[in-house]
Amino acid sequence: MPIKIESKIVGYEVVKEDEDDQAAEAALAAVKGEAQADSNVVQMHEKIERPEMLLGSTYKVKTPLSEHALYITINDVILNEGTENELRRPFEIFINSKNMDHFQWIVALTRIISAVFRKGGDVTFLVDELRSVFDPRGGYFKKGGKYMPSLVAEIGDAIECHLRMIGLLKDEGLDEHQKKLIAEKKAQFEKAAKAATEADGGSDFPAGAQLCAKCSTKAVVKMDGCMTCLNCGDSKCG
Repeated sequence: MPIKIESKIVGYEVVKEDEDDQAAEAALAAVKGEAQADSNVVQMHEKIERPEMLLGSTYKVKTPLSEHALYITINDVILNEGTENELRRPFEIFINSKNMDHFQWIVALTRIISAVFRKGGDVTFLVDELRSVFDPRGGYFKKGGKYMPSLVAEIGDAIECHLRMIGLLKDEGLDEHQKKLIAEKKAQFEKAAKAATEADGGSDFPAGAQLCAKCSTKAVVKMDGCMTCLNCGDSKCG
């Protein structure tokens, strides 16, 4: 597109070819430097060798399905240690118990989960997959009133706790309005019912509370003619 010059030309400068080449080389070097810096960041992948020592956490799972508890150990590997890109990622999982009834499938499950951990990428999908497994004989309520549809689902729940601890999963939590609403509902219910606040299984919610379809906790009570969950704030009235 032609440009019309309406003012006088007061100066000019000829751009030399070598100056253009130098500018291009400087820009290319900067791009290569950034790419090299990115390439130095180690991401989780299956070719990473297991260090001699790993940091880990062990979770005790006691269910009414067995008199013996399960002990779930998840070990983590530290990537880019000592740098600003330091990451803690799950590397392997072990499950141990005196109860040998589930030995075969538990060993198979731990090996598969460990392989997924070492593969890298987003491993948080394991939580939803495991928690969606239902026992055909029925689930149970764990301490606190939370419903577990199966033993596999509780293993998924332990993995979720660990992923939240190392920062792979973020706890969204409730906003201030929801917290205030739940506190008001709790106070109103306790004052009106004058009932014990401890439910079956050591729950922190009132006795007689129903199961919430959203958070699977026995915390739903009837307030002002509306069923309201005192744990997550879910209400049929909006």
